Amino acid sequence: MFDDFATRTVDIGEASIFVRFGGEGPPLLLLHGHPRTSATWHKVAPLLVRRGFTVICPDLRGYGRSRGPAPAPDHVPHSKRAVAGDLVEVMRVLGHQRFGLAGHDRGAAVALRLVLDHPSAVTRVAFLDGLPLSEHLARADARFATAWWHWFFFAQPEIPERVINADPDAWYRGDPSVMGQANHDEWRAATRNPEVVRAMLEDYRAGLTVDRRHEEADRARGARIECPTLVLWSLRDDLEDLYGDPRAIWRDWADDVRGHGIDAGHHVAEQAPGPLSEALADFFAPGNESGPHL
Repeated sequence: MFDDFATRTVDIGEASIFVRFGGEGPPLLLLHGHPRTSATWHKVAPLLVRRGFTVICPDLRGYGRSRGPAPAPDHVPHSKRAVAGDLVEVMRVLGHQRFGLAGHDRGAAVALRLVLDHPSAVTRVAFLDGLPLSEHLARADARFATAWWHWFFFAQPEIPERVINADPDAWYRGDPSVMGQANHDEWRAATRNPEVVRAMLEDYRAGLTVDRRHEEADRARGARIECPTLVLWSLRDDLEDLYGDPRAIWRDWADDVRGHGIDAGHHVAEQAPGPLSEALADFFAPGNESGPHL
């Protein structure tokens, strides 16, 4: 995977972030979701490099080979605000003050926090298979709870750790023929690590508590996404079934919203890398950037 990409672990104090990066041109930061690692982009990243981008793929705090602080009762160390701060610092260390940003699944929640907390750093943003966490929770009816019950199971103290770590291979299932063997092996190593499992659960615990409060505070103060926004969703996933056109919800958060569905299941980077990379490359093309690269 990731031929001609470099790797680095960036120590930023309370966290150490593993990152892959390669290519030349405008920087594009790609954020994975749960329970993946940066390796989920192994088919997409080279295609974007060929389209003229510098592509940066980190493991989020606590996921994969990245590490963060111990969990806290208020879940703040694993909040999206903390994770977004990690990534701004990683990009600074790599020499990028402004960059394009795309996040999938839980990475989309991090991308939202990053673009709201650090608007001057982001030229354009893409949200893949995600909505603001507060929007999910505001619509949490019986259909949502049935389909996404794991959100509330993961929030329980200690119980999910015991259940998952008893047999992580049974809990986290992946097909190496779809994922790619090397991606699958890296992901499987991560899911077998109890420290990673704990951090991934803390991501969800933060989502129901501190992250929700941060988003509700944003809405109360009238904060909006200032840069062009792309919304992509997997047609064989359930986002559209639950909410209708997700662009309509994102228009409550941003003025310039466009996007479309992609014929894929939830892990779109692995299942439809061609259509996804084309959509991202067209949206983030240098002529479309909002402001100069610094």
